[in-house]
Amino acid sequence: MAIRSIRTIGDEVLKKECKAVTEVTDHTLELIEDMFDTMYSAGGVGLAAPQVGIRKQIVVIDVEDGNQYVLINPVIEEMSGSQTGQEGCLSVPGKAGLVTRPSHVKVRALNEKMEEFVLEADDFLARAICHECDHLHGHLYVELVEGPLEDVAAEEE
Repeated sequence: MAIRSIRTIGDEVLKKECKAVTEVTDHTLELIEDMFDTMYSAGGVGLAAPQVGIRKQIVVIDVEDGNQYVLINPVIEEMSGSQTGQEGCLSVPGKAGLVTRPSHVKVRALNEKMEEFVLEADDFLARAICHECDHLHGHLYVELVEGPLEDVAAEEE
């Protein structure tokens, strides 16, 4: 269990394509645990491995629906509907912006045992999945913001 340093906008690792995970080792399991710890410590609902400097296709999400999600090598297979709302990112601290995302997604991924599963998600969880999967391909939500980024630091205090 460790809190890792979160890479912020401008860090080159956030612009790079991540590599597929071919096996889950003890080191991988430790990374996943550290990612959850780091996400919770920072007050986030999702975290992708490149945000802690690791170029692997691993995402953790907890949107407070009673589940913790670990997505290894996730591929979004279906998207439908539309939702527009405020979005922020632990790698873009103190800022938020209006982003349109699908309101429903179907994602295929592997769990910590390298077992394939399919997850269908709506609304906030769908938004989180899309946001975190973008990180695995070197994209930040700021590329999708409609209008200006807003300062949200005062709201969080």
